[in-house]
Amino acid sequence: MVPRSLFRILSRGLLQPYFRLARGQTLGVRGVVRDENGCFLLVRHSYAPGWMFPGGGVDHGESLEHAVTRELREETGVHARGRPRLISVHTNFKHFRGDHVALFVIDRWDREDTSSLEIAELGFYPLDDLPEGTTGGTKRRIAEIINGGPSAPDW
Repeated sequence: MVPRSLFRILSRGLLQPYFRLARGQTLGVRGVVRDENGCFLLVRHSYAPGWMFPGGGVDHGESLEHAVTRELREETGVHARGRPRLISVHTNFKHFRGDHVALFVIDRWDREDTSSLEIAELGFYPLDDLPEGTTGGTKRRIAEIINGGPSAPDW
């Protein structure tokens, strides 16, 4: 098994720059999962700062729905029961000029214990007690979900 620190170095130093150069545009997905108390599932990746919704890149030939369910399963052990619901699409040009993020809600799900080299920590957090370091994009999406208003075009 690859140690977490080596994975972080390889991911940040080699894989992410390669994908950004090799692809003119990138497409990612994030999944909003809430527990019975309304708490949001957030993750802290081993290779990126901050707490955020679980998710990741869409593989070549993969649908957005498949990508979000795969990423949730791999990162958190969440298995969607039914189709995820697309709620918004955003640009993420602050981090990469050609990056886009599709945000899905998973209404019905089960979870099994799992571990991933990508995930340093995960947990369910209430709106009024999000972990320190929750990313700005994540906070904005949560506010849009709670307030029911339109979503901003930028992540």
